[in-house]
Amino acid sequence: MKENHLEPNNPNVPERLTRREEELMRCFWAHGPLFVRELVDMAPEPKPHFNTLSTMVRALEAKGYLSHHAFGATYQYYPLVSESDFSRRTLGNVIRRYFANSYTSAVSALLEEEALSVEELRELLDCIEKRDKH
Repeated sequence: MKENHLEPNNPNVPERLTRREEELMRCFWAHGPLFVRELVDMAPEPKPHFNTLSTMVRALEAKGYLSHHAFGATYQYYPLVSESDFSRRTLGNVIRRYFANSYTSAVSALLEEEALSVEELRELLDCIEKRDKH
């Protein structure tokens, strides 16, 4: 299975996901290939209708996040985009949209909100220094 690599300027990058679509993708990332019936079975009560989930899965396929294998008239869907690529792209979108494409501003905001400690920042610097030495 070939995965899409989510680079910001890549014309093959799938569209953004709605909250519900992202929840469905998390099911695929956690469980691997799934049939729509399995998604229905995994859903909490009240369970969504099969047709509702089927429509959402087809939308994810149309957006480039999923593909399928046919088993007769039944399809088993699988992700084309990895969770790590999706996470990186989502973070990149947040940095571009809310921090004027400045990672420094984003880290500064985390420090100001005390969401990132000085010790964690030192750990990040250590990681950067180690990466630069290789």
